Amino acid sequence: MIDWTRVAELRDEIGAEDFDEIVEAFLMEVEATLEELPETAGNPSKIEEKLHYLKGSALNLGFSALSDLCQTGESAANAGDANVDLPAVAALYQSSRDHFLRELPKRCAA
Repeated sequence: MIDWTRVAELRDEIGAEDFDEIVEAFLMEVEATLEELPETAGNPSKIEEKLHYLKGSALNLGFSALSDLCQTGESAANAGDANVDLPAVAALYQSSRDHFLRELPKRCAA
């Protein structure tokens, strides 16, 4: 679900203080994008655009399962399929976020 190696790499690259800011920004931006997803229903190009953004953001912060699901949906939308399971994307984000926030303090303890 979470690529903890990627999380540790990012934290090491940017430092603990900046990492916390990145996490906060990621959560806010992804949640805002998820709120917009229902508006894209039936429009493959808009679905593809939103899922592409979510995929990249998720991959950057180590949300690997979410990134994979977004890639699948993005590919389907690119092929013209407007029936991407957008609620599944939101549900996976929620469970990934909960897991991430629960485990992060343990993983970052020095």
